[in-house]
Amino acid sequence: MVQAGGGGLAMAVLNAIQHPVIMIDSDGHVAFANWEAEAFFGASASHLARHRISTFIPFGSPLLALIEQVRERRAPVNEYRVDLSSPRLGQDKLVDLYVAPVLSQPGNVVVVLQERSMADKIDRQLTHRTAARSVTGLASMLAHEIKNPLSGIRGAAQLLETSVPDEDRALTRLICDETDRIVSLVDRMEVFSDERPVDRVAINIHSVLDHVKAIAKAGFARHLRIVENYDPSLPPVYANRDQLVQVFLNLVKNAAEAIGDRPDGEIQLTTAYRPGIRLSVAGSREKISLPLEFCVHDNGPGVPADLLPHLFDPFITTKTNGSGLGLALVAKIIDGHGGIVECDSQANRTTFRVLMPVSKDIALDDSIPANSTGSIR
Repeated sequence: MVQAGGGGLAMAVLNAIQHPVIMIDSDGHVAFANWEAEAFFGASASHLARHRISTFIPFGSPLLALIEQVRERRAPVNEYRVDLSSPRLGQDKLVDLYVAPVLSQPGNVVVVLQERSMADKIDRQLTHRTAARSVTGLASMLAHEIKNPLSGIRGAAQLLETSVPDEDRALTRLICDETDRIVSLVDRMEVFSDERPVDRVAINIHSVLDHVKAIAKAGFARHLRIVENYDPSLPPVYANRDQLVQVFLNLVKNAAEAIGDRPDGEIQLTTAYRPGIRLSVAGSREKISLPLEFCVHDNGPGVPADLLPHLFDPFITTKTNGSGLGLALVAKIIDGHGGIVECDSQANRTTFRVLMPVSKDIALDDSIPANSTGSIR
């Protein structure tokens, strides 16, 4: 049996791969596991090597059948969206599998697992970009084709108000109020058509979050507990400060509205360094790393499952008087920064997660400290 944890160039390469990689010997034992595999299975390589793979995956898992198929055919196979969720591995363990034979060692196979959560983030990001472009075109059309006629309608209603009986003035007032409401909606949508470049600099995300917290505690979240859990060594983010304030103010306000009057309502703001995610920048061939993770957690009732995949689409909302543009705008801003925003939700736990690049002036190195005001409180 080849024990995991050996040295050499091959070991260094396999440990550098950001996906779990294991080798199964002819007896079904885990003969090798890289670092990501240890994290995925929640066990050390030496512990994994003492057991068969069937010990760590759900009973009757398709992975076992794939391993046997590869052994018999001596040819690699791919399988997508395989559910490995179990009490041992945890929930939402949906993976893509690549299983290949080790030709130099008959009966041995290599298994590479790619967690779908990461692939789905990229898929959702592309969807968010398309949705933002759709709203951009719609906003431009509305600004030109609707606002001018509305001004005429409102002006006519104001003239009528001076000549109609008192009992009918409520109707002219209703016309004015409703046209004002439509103009306000169009004004909000016009934000999407603003494609002017924004100034970006190295930003301390903790100063942004502290500012957002101060605004929230002075207003809509005064009745809630806001907890901070910051990584104090986080490098600066390359972004526009005002737009980041807008993003996190929107996310915190959504969290507060979701919690409502719940007496134990709590919002948690967290930051962390998560290397390994790379994404194409919109309108560029450049690939950037997104190691900075900023989260807004709340203990509200959660987002309905049928709404979750469309949460960042325009006009999607659960609020009675909501326009459904707030989260679409968040997606547009983060996309413009080359980042990702996503939502994970279940009962009593909803997390909005933003992944962004570090400042262009900072090397991607875990050892670089930031001039952070953040702390763990």
